[in-house]
Amino acid sequence: MFIVKVPGINGLGKTNGCEKAGNVIIDALREIYTNEQGKEINVDNLDLEEIHLNNSNLELTNELIYKNSFEAFETKPKTVFIGGDHSVSYSITRAFFDYCQNSEREPCLIVFDAHADCMKPMKEPTHEEWLRRLIDDGFPVKNILLVGVRNSWKDELEFLKKNKIRIITMNQFIEDLQDTCDVIMEFSKNKELYISIDIDVIDSAFAPATAYREPGGLTSRQFIYLIQRLNKIKNLRAVDIVEINPEKDKEGLTVKLGAKILGELI
Repeated sequence: MFIVKVPGINGLGKTNGCEKAGNVIIDALREIYTNEQGKEINVDNLDLEEIHLNNSNLELTNELIYKNSFEAFETKPKTVFIGGDHSVSYSITRAFFDYCQNSEREPCLIVFDAHADCMKPMKEPTHEEWLRRLIDDGFPVKNILLVGVRNSWKDELEFLKKNKIRIITMNQFIEDLQDTCDVIMEFSKNKELYISIDIDVIDSAFAPATAYREPGGLTSRQFIYLIQRLNKIKNLRAVDIVEINPEKDKEGLTVKLGAKILGELI
């Protein structure tokens, strides 16, 4: 597995600090000696790189993220990208979309997020509208699944309804976690799969160090179970983990959870 640190931020000042998450999560991973599948974790043996970015030049930042991501899709069987805020997901998923088109493969995107991220996009998409920009670029809406969304603007809801984008609500998880996992896995069948994880999909009691904390999310245990299931999908090509802010993580709980999720993907 290839791991790429992507220290990009474009959150209108609300996500400052997220650019430090990659290094801190990797440091926390050193304290996890095996994952729950019994696989030994040795950070020094990981295939690990960083995209060096200048967040004061967003156009160049997005170009670098796109270029490096596209190369990863062409050369690596599975890649985990560590942000950064959710704005980095636009350039990564756009590269994924283009890679799939070039290789005549069907792309699938599953987004775990408390928010829809479908506000009207700016020139350089922020963490609040990256998904809408991707949809405007032509990513097939029938292959997008939003999971855990529980606080959206009216305009976003209208956009989601207009484009018939499928959403799995928190109540669906509560009613039957295993069945919901089956539904998610079936959704990605016979497609190239990209999973985007905004840490705020997890309840703020378990992941407080993020820009927009939302109550009523998944427990950390539920999400770990879920990611263990999804990691068994043979066509899983990429995962991103974003919106972890070490500067807000006074007890290190959110960073440790990010490292735990990364460890279960190894």
